[in-house]
Amino acid sequence: MTFPNFADLLSITDPTVFWAGLAVFVARIFDVSIGTVRTIVTVQGRTAIAFFLAVFEVTIWITVVSAVITQVKDMPVLVIFYSLGYATGNVVGIKVEKRLAFGMIILKIFSLTSGKELAKAFRDKGQPVTTFEGEGKDGPVLELYLACRRRDLKWMIPQVFEIDKNAFYVIEQARDVSKILKPVMTPLGGWRQRHNRK
Repeated sequence: MTFPNFADLLSITDPTVFWAGLAVFVARIFDVSIGTVRTIVTVQGRTAIAFFLAVFEVTIWITVVSAVITQVKDMPVLVIFYSLGYATGNVVGIKVEKRLAFGMIILKIFSLTSGKELAKAFRDKGQPVTTFEGEGKDGPVLELYLACRRRDLKWMIPQVFEIDKNAFYVIEQARDVSKILKPVMTPLGGWRQRHNRK
């Protein structure tokens, strides 16, 4: 098989070639994005989700590959659609996984002046917090150690800088977290917040 030449690229103006290519492109986005999410949840140890995602991923992949192999001689431009779909699927998968925000993380916050205030604010919202005294470049600091859900970062980080704009934080992946002292409350947002006000 040779790489599509200029004449092959011009064949995209043929409706049959265009729609076949578009179908391959979209299908590749779906299976690669599913594969990207599956890889991430596998690393996190979420076996049930990884299992079902793998079934969907392989089913779509086999369907697409068989279609491309049988038609690529007549429509070499399908190789371009296939490649573009693969690349786009990686990006879409990463964005989808970030949006879903599966799993737990470790949030470490270092504050020179507002460590106790930060700890109280997070504890009042149901987040378990452990504090440690340390020594930073500019003097004594209080380190806050929180095991929390990734999805909660969208409100936790702004909360940190609302209290201490000079705070420093580090985020680490937490593969397994004890069931003791897990976060018990997340501030309501979206439709839940509106419903709660009624």
